[in-house]
Formats: sequence, C-alpha cells, structure tokens
Amino acid sequence: MIPREVLKKLRKIEIHTARLANTQLAGSYHSVFKGRGLAFDEVRMYQPGDDVRFIDWNVTARTGEAYVKVFREEREMTVMLAVDLSRSQRFGSRGMNKSDLVAEVSALLAFSAIKNNDRVGLILFTSDVEKIVPPKKGAKHVMRVVAETLSFQPKGRGTNLARALETVGHLSRRRAVVFVISDFIASGYEHALRVAAARHDLVPIVASDPREAEMIDAGIVLFEDLETGDVIPVDTSSAHVRDTFRREIARQRAGRDSLFKRLGLDTITINTDRPYIVPLADFFRRRARRMHVA
Repeated sequence: MIPREVLKKLRKIEIHTARLANTQLAGSYHSVFKGRGLAFDEVRMYQPGDDVRFIDWNVTARTGEAYVKVFREEREMTVMLAVDLSRSQRFGSRGMNKSDLVAEVSALLAFSAIKNNDRVGLILFTSDVEKIVPPKKGAKHVMRVVAETLSFQPKGRGTNLARALETVGHLSRRRAVVFVISDFIASGYEHALRVAAARHDLVPIVASDPREAEMIDAGIVLFEDLETGDVIPVDTSSAHVRDTFRREIARQRAGRDSLFKRLGLDTITINTDRPYIVPLADFFRRRARRMHVA
C-alpha cells in the first residue's frame, strides 16, 4: 500500500515529467537512442530509385517481376535506471534534496522510454542493491517504477556503485541504455564502470548541490557524514580549512570526470538549484549533432 503523501507526490511528478517528455524531449529520445538494427518487414515490387542490393532474387525469379526486401528499424530497447538512494542523496541546500532530484529525473527518463515503446527496468541501490524492478513496457509499469523510487526506504547508508553496475550486467545480457543516476560520492567502481560501458550505452547522471563544493564561514560547525553517521566539529572560519575542502572536492570531481572521459561516456550533471530539463535537453542535442556529423 502506497502512503497517501507518496501518491500525491507521484501524481505531481507524473503530470510534470510526462509533459516534459512530450514537449521538451519530444523526438530527441527517439533520434538519439537507436534500436538494435533493421528487421525484415515485407517484400514489394521494385520501384525506380530502390537500392538494387535489396532485390529479393527468389521472389523475382518466381514471379517474373522485380521485388525488393523492405526493412524496418527494430526500435525496441531496454532502458535500465540504476538509481542511487544512499544517505548522501538526502542532502540539499536549495529547497530540493538530491533524492527528490534523482526521482524526478528517473521519472522523466522512464516516461520518455515508454513513450517510445521501450522496456524500462529499475535498480535502487545504496551500500547494496536493495530493489530490482525487471524491465517491462507500458504506462502502468512506468508508474510502478516511479512509485518504487518515491516510496523507497533504504536500509543501507553507503554507496556501492560497483555492485549496482554488476547487477545491470546480470539483468541485461544484451546491449541496453543504462542511466546511472548518482552523486558518485563513492570509490572502487572504476572496473565495474569500464565493463558496463563496454557492454552497454552507459550514461552517468551526476546529481550535485552547490553547497557540496564550497564551505561557508559559519564558525565551529558539526558536520555529519550522512553515509557513515560520523559527526565531527569543523572550524569553518579557517580559510585554510575552507580552501583544503574546496581543493579536495575539486580533486575528486576531476578524477571522476577524467574516468568518464577515458571511457568515452556522455555525462549529464543535474543540480538541486537549477532546472534539470536544461542539461538533459543539452545532452540530447549534443548526441544528435554528433550522430548527424557521423
């Protein structure tokens, strides 16, 4: 039984993200994410301009008229959403925390996939994989995917990206589109990411909050690590402390971005203080432009 407050939130997100899928991303999703190739559809009589390589010689010989094979794009794909709902996702300084942000982006991607008749699956993870919704089609199924994300009550505190990526490999033997939605505040996932990227069309979506990169001067402050529960006092009035913090965060992000670049991954960064549709639409435009050039 889904709690009433979750149902209200589900309805609000459904209306908002379904509208975005139909307007802001209309056509972009279909043109960027291709199906598995071409499948034979039928034969028809040859018409001037048809490619002679597609002449069906058996039918042509049998009928005495030239016939060609007609192919259609095999559109159906599997889209996997690997969503990080660890404790660090509860952080937010601008009215929306990261867990709300990733829930809405997950919903938008799920609605876009269903609109194009693709199958959608869901993996919710923390320090372990806690929930798996196998890929299926249909509006009812996508509502389940969104509801599971909104009502999820995590048991683990940390983030095990490697386990989530390995689970994607077990669930999707064939090539799939995999959106990994996380703040990527984790370690030890490099090998699993490399393996998943070689097998699937992998798109990391990095959830971020502006306060994660900058420490403000607020005197002595108690900081809690949301994933470990550790609480430590920090003298934020120290310029050295603030600068050390800023440089360490920059170092971690540079390492992450360098890994993504080495693997040739298109990445999307979403922020709690900005509309997420902008970086998503930019991602689709970049991909479409690159595919057009290619």
